Amino acid sequence: MIYAISTIIIVAVILFILSFLMNDKFKDIEDQMEQHSMSTMQDTYQMKRKIKILEEELLAKDFSDGFQNDNQSPEANRKIVQLHEKGYSVQEITELTKLSTYDVQLILKQN
Repeated sequence: MIYAISTIIIVAVILFILSFLMNDKFKDIEDQMEQHSMSTMQDTYQMKRKIKILEEELLAKDFSDGFQNDNQSPEANRKIVQLHEKGYSVQEITELTKLSTYDVQLILKQN
């Protein structure tokens, strides 16, 4: 009986010591999740920054296009009005003139 109890105590002490030496799997999983979360946040930040840069470029391009269209010749405006009078839709005129739908509608309202 004494041998059985002493064996159980020795095994318990050995297992107790081994439990401190073994890697904690939950800690590893937690570290992996934290690293994944950080990389996802970094990717999100980079994507937002790239989108912001692209939006700024598009806005700058829209402003420059707007100034170019303001200086458009009266001949081109007459052509757009003539196409509209012939029965072309605004969409067809935009495809033919390579102008935006807004610009074509603006020219048609002005004339």
